Amino acid sequence: MLNALEIVTTVVVGVMVGVEFSVAFVMNRILNALPEDSAQLGHAHGGRMLGAVMPVWYTGSLVLAAIWAIAGWHHHGTGLVVTAAALLILSVIMSILLLVPINNRNKTWTPDNRPADWKQQLNRWERFHYVRVAVIIAAFALLVTALT
Repeated sequence: MLNALEIVTTVVVGVMVGVEFSVAFVMNRILNALPEDSAQLGHAHGGRMLGAVMPVWYTGSLVLAAIWAIAGWHHHGTGLVVTAAALLILSVIMSILLLVPINNRNKTWTPDNRPADWKQQLNRWERFHYVRVAVIIAAFALLVTALT
């Protein structure tokens, strides 16, 4: 049963990393290349879509890692899993304190009501997001290493 938990956790976290990596290095670049109104509308739509899904994914990943750490407490690699869970906690804290407030504003913007500094706010979100992606990649790498 522990093996199944390890695999499920690693896959769930790995897919989350893939989505967030894609947002950072593919989707944002595509959206930013669109004309201003289209770019802003695309960012708002993405914020609504992913803003609904990602909190569950981040929390679920953290819960799975915590269960793995507890269930495998006396097994090889538990320190790596605990460290990965700590990094996932950091990613959730970063999300709540830094990224979600910007996203909550962004997802309500339209070309008619967006603030004058909307691009600067999205750039700030992107910088925080790059750091968060690095944190969850590190967590994923630790989980993969703990499998061996």
